[in-house]
Amino acid sequence: MTNPGRIVLIRHGQTDWNLAERLQGAVDVPLNDTGRHQAREAGRLLREQALPWDVVVSSPLGRAVETARLIGEALGLEPAGTYPELTERGFGRHEGTSYAGLGPAEREALMGAGEPAGAVARRGLAALHRIRREHPGRHVLVVAHGSLIRLTLSHLHGRAHPRIGNCEVVPVGVEALAAAHEASADTPDTALPVQ
Repeated sequence: MTNPGRIVLIRHGQTDWNLAERLQGAVDVPLNDTGRHQAREAGRLLREQALPWDVVVSSPLGRAVETARLIGEALGLEPAGTYPELTERGFGRHEGTSYAGLGPAEREALMGAGEPAGAVARRGLAALHRIRREHPGRHVLVVAHGSLIRLTLSHLHGRAHPRIGNCEVVPVGVEALAAAHEASADTPDTALPVQ
């Protein structure tokens, strides 16, 4: 039996917009000093686990690219590329809007005005399948974004995944990913809603 490798998803480090509770979406907001510290610390903790890592990839947005670079430095890895499918959920004209102090219904309405959750989850799964194809049997660190990670994992596991913290490391079950890939070949896009 061949080694299936490991994949973990890591949310980028903190930005000033995270701190101010503003929707970032596809806006290229850079890491702040706290975010850089979080990324270095995540790399240190991954190194201390003494598990082998072969590859680090990310979303093309700067906050993810810098997080991947800082984690890679701690592990002796150069970033191996970016995947546009890992870009954060788009919120269009709402990007930059503050959600601080909004109640659950208002927050849900704001989030619902963004890119459809099912589309984000399908895009995230497509990225993970592509990464597995391009790095077979390798141990891969994937740096992406909170909503994309949460929606992808919710779809993959069939239940709501909790919010992902900055630089939180979340393992992806490669067996579940393989099963989702097989199932998607037989499932029309319209049958894949999320939320």
